[in-house]
Amino acid sequence: MRVLVTGAAGFIGMHSCERLLAQGDRVIGLDNLNDYYDPRLKRDRLARLAAVPGFRFLQGDVADAGTLTEAFAHGPFDAVIHLAAQAGVRYSLSHPLAYLHSNLQGFGCVLEACRQAQVPHLVYASTSSVYGSNTQLPFSEHHAADHPVSLYAATKRANELMAHAYAHTFGLPCTGLRFFTVYGPWGRPDMAPCLFARAILAGQPIQVFNQGRMARDFTYVADVVEAVVRIAAQPARPDPAFRRERPDPATSDAPWRLYNIGNHTPVALETFIATLEDSLGRKAIRELLPMQAGDVEATAADVDDLAAAVGFAPATPLAEGIAHFARWYRDYFRS
Repeated sequence: MRVLVTGAAGFIGMHSCERLLAQGDRVIGLDNLNDYYDPRLKRDRLARLAAVPGFRFLQGDVADAGTLTEAFAHGPFDAVIHLAAQAGVRYSLSHPLAYLHSNLQGFGCVLEACRQAQVPHLVYASTSSVYGSNTQLPFSEHHAADHPVSLYAATKRANELMAHAYAHTFGLPCTGLRFFTVYGPWGRPDMAPCLFARAILAGQPIQVFNQGRMARDFTYVADVVEAVVRIAAQPARPDPAFRRERPDPATSDAPWRLYNIGNHTPVALETFIATLEDSLGRKAIRELLPMQAGDVEATAADVDDLAAAVGFAPATPLAEGIAHFARWYRDYFRS
């Protein structure tokens, strides 16, 4: 296939590009290399991709129509995997306009470019954060997701609805993927694995919110990418069982679908910390703090629909995934 991957210099983006290239696909990678975190990490990810035949990188912002015109000139594409976004729940509390620009304007531009190019399938990143105030675990795509508790989550839920509008009005096949706490080598430095590893190795306290009474469906990045690539090869189709009088939040009579991408085995935060301590060979100093605004106490993914659709569900044990992450972290940061 020929695939456009936005956010190619990002964590999931780089791994997705590597996986596509490994199976012989040609990949056009697009990224704006912004400074939300150290761009050197993004450039190092790109250096890995640049060494692989079949990869070409373009620098630019998805919210810029001219950038997308240039990118789509390298088509036609068999699929577009849209991973570019302003990520992070906490950052949305202090920088809301960044989310409106990247996640709303940017996604709208991607939808329109895909429509104009008649792309056979748009796969885009959503998030488990869309479940918001819902406390019914495990989270199912068939649950309503109408009460987000952060602007980040609200913009991602908006993406799902915008995609449905394009699927319904223009017949653009769209599949949204709700990622659950992705971790692994080359991970984002603003996420818990890197934050904790840096502090533990430096002998500094780690910040443990809600007094540690948290649980997350930690999902290893290779599993996430396997799901992304399998889904990309299966364009969304209308659900023949969909009924407008009882609309299912996960499907539609338009070519539009939603899938959870999670390890479906939630782990207590304290267990995660202990596993990371074991892999690093150091003990953490814990600073217990109250719950942060925009956060939720627990997440867990129902992945039955994913398994039925592509014959795969994430299952890498936490100890195995953390061991891979810890080896990469020590090697990359020389710590």
